[in-house]
Amino acid sequence: MRLLTHNMLSSNIKGVTCGFPLHIEVEQVVEKEVDFNADFLRNMFSKIDWKALVGAARTMGYRELPDEAPESLALKSYEFLRKLHHALLELHLEEGALVCPETGRKFLVSKGIPNMLLHEDEV
Repeated sequence: MRLLTHNMLSSNIKGVTCGFPLHIEVEQVVEKEVDFNADFLRNMFSKIDWKALVGAARTMGYRELPDEAPESLALKSYEFLRKLHHALLELHLEEGALVCPETGRKFLVSKGIPNMLLHEDEV
């Protein structure tokens, strides 16, 4: 599961009011090379929750992103875009879990696929 995907997921358990961001429990991280596309990154930047991305990247061992969301000038920096690209698209949570910040419910990630199905009592 890419961090781009993680940044869009939240817990939809009945009664949960704050299901984002899901915490990551890492068992295995894999890096998979992806073609670089600066225009895609520039377009996605405004849709990303920066704090959640930085926290997730650090949990997965990647510490190259700044704490604060950079100004729009950074989107012209090749170096910054490469770091963003790596965090969003090349880091994959292969095995582990996503944890609801409110309930502690774990959603397993197996072979890079998060299982976000709810139990009957959670719907």
